[in-house]
Amino acid sequence: MGCSTMAKQYDVLFRLLLLGDSGVGKTCLLCRFTDNEFHPSHISTIGVDFKMKTLVIDGIKVRIQIWDTAGQERYQTITKQYYRRAQGIFLVYDITSERSFQHIMKWASDVDEYAPDKVQKILVGNKSDEVDKRQVATEQGAKLARAYGMDFFETSAFTNHNITETFTRLAEQVLAANKKDLDLLRISCNDELNLAALEEEEGLCDGPDGDQNKGCWC
Repeated sequence: MGCSTMAKQYDVLFRLLLLGDSGVGKTCLLCRFTDNEFHPSHISTIGVDFKMKTLVIDGIKVRIQIWDTAGQERYQTITKQYYRRAQGIFLVYDITSERSFQHIMKWASDVDEYAPDKVQKILVGNKSDEVDKRQVATEQGAKLARAYGMDFFETSAFTNHNITETFTRLAEQVLAANKKDLDLLRISCNDELNLAALEEEEGLCDGPDGDQNKGCWC
């Protein structure tokens, strides 16, 4: 495939990061958005995975690389490298777990410390379909999001509620925040070819096709 053909696949590449306690459904959100799949499993993801999807926003082909840190929440030395290179971050809690909601302040503090100043953030209350188990009211989430100056969505990977809207909104915010630098961010042919090598260098996947072979488990 020639460089000119590859360059037309997308105009700009952004890296988004899913953060939150283990078990809040980060992997399920990722797989519902990228593959429209849902696996009703409670087996926690081990390791780090990413998936890609291209959106067209204001006529611009935006390729988003979404990183899922499930299973690595306790290893700050691993996750810090994601903060530094992220343009957008989802802070995810489980509406049936007040504990996961309380921990959002810790995750937000880490973002403030390690992520770039221009990083965009969205608060996500997942598992909104489990109404009988709800421990965190919608207004509690909305109030916390206002305090941090973030947009807020309640989502359900099970019913596909607000999944596309949430991911698209963060991509729109990242694009708007980086509009002035768009020319610098436009992916070159060499950048695209070296993407897999870059991830291998960081030790984040088993190989160029590492992300293709991993299942989607919550």
